[in-house]
Amino acid sequence: MEYLELKKLLKFSLKEKEIIKKLEMPEDTFLPLIFSIRFGGDWSLNKNSKKLMSIKEKITHYDKEKKVGYTLEIVYLFLNPILLSQEGTVHRLEKCSNKKERELVKRPYKVIVGSEYILKATMDPLKSTIRLKKVHSPLEFTGSSAYGVSHEIEHLEKGEIKGKPFWEFKYLIDD
Repeated sequence: MEYLELKKLLKFSLKEKEIIKKLEMPEDTFLPLIFSIRFGGDWSLNKNSKKLMSIKEKITHYDKEKKVGYTLEIVYLFLNPILLSQEGTVHRLEKCSNKKERELVKRPYKVIVGSEYILKATMDPLKSTIRLKKVHSPLEFTGSSAYGVSHEIEHLEKGEIKGKPFWEFKYLIDD
């Protein structure tokens, strides 16, 4: 990384510290949100008897006439999340960071999550902003965000994700 880029990253990190202080949150509770913002994806962490989880949603706005659009990323940070309800079953392949290959798992299509504290971060690529707002529990998620909630809560409660390895699939050739 070049000097100027490193300097910008350090300045950004110092601003993060200021924001965390303004929100009156312990620094380590902010980690899953920072990981989602910096590296993408959903994250979870058990830290000092607290369960922390960040879940990312993507919302794309597209103008068909101008053929241009943008994708907002909304990341929710949960402190001690609780799965209040789940509905449906979706069979899907997942790759977890602690495993090398994907596995077939079952996830709910819809979940409702409660939490002691929820922070919403909206990342706008056009304005280059990350807007933070405290939101109230419970929240409902469907589709890929619901799968993320289920996956991360499974990590928080059971540690490892268990599924059917992809190598148990069979190749078939259609005529």
